[in-house]
Amino acid sequence: MLKVFVYGTLKPGEANYQRYCAFQVVDAKKAYTFGKLFALPMGYPAMTLGDSLVYGYLLTFVDAKVLNNLDILEDYQPSRQMSENLYNRQEVEIYDLQGRSLGMSWVYLMTPKQITQLKGSLQRDGWWSGCGLTVEHSSFLHQERS
Repeated sequence: MLKVFVYGTLKPGEANYQRYCAFQVVDAKKAYTFGKLFALPMGYPAMTLGDSLVYGYLLTFVDAKVLNNLDILEDYQPSRQMSENLYNRQEVEIYDLQGRSLGMSWVYLMTPKQITQLKGSLQRDGWWSGCGLTVEHSSFLHQERS
């Protein structure tokens, strides 16, 4: 099983979910990790490592080949220097909304330097939506606990 934490356009209901994930996902759990989340003016987010909460979904796939398509979407090539990639894929620990560890998962991160160059703005509440989804993260949390 392959696990990927998504916080942007790959989340259910967002622009890239249907094309890249919908028909291959076997499980999608609301989750969070630690980092810093930024909205970019191009209409998608970026995340760095950090100590704030970043909310999204932990997607589970049966076929690890899905990473090839996600790497292309995120402009990530493992053979390139980190600074040459738009995003870099890294494993981080993911938590359910009750704070229990869901284990390690892949996530796509951007460097702070790239976010500054791209004029990213910090999303203090740790939630991003680009499709007009007005899921407040308080209702996001409430749904999971109910």
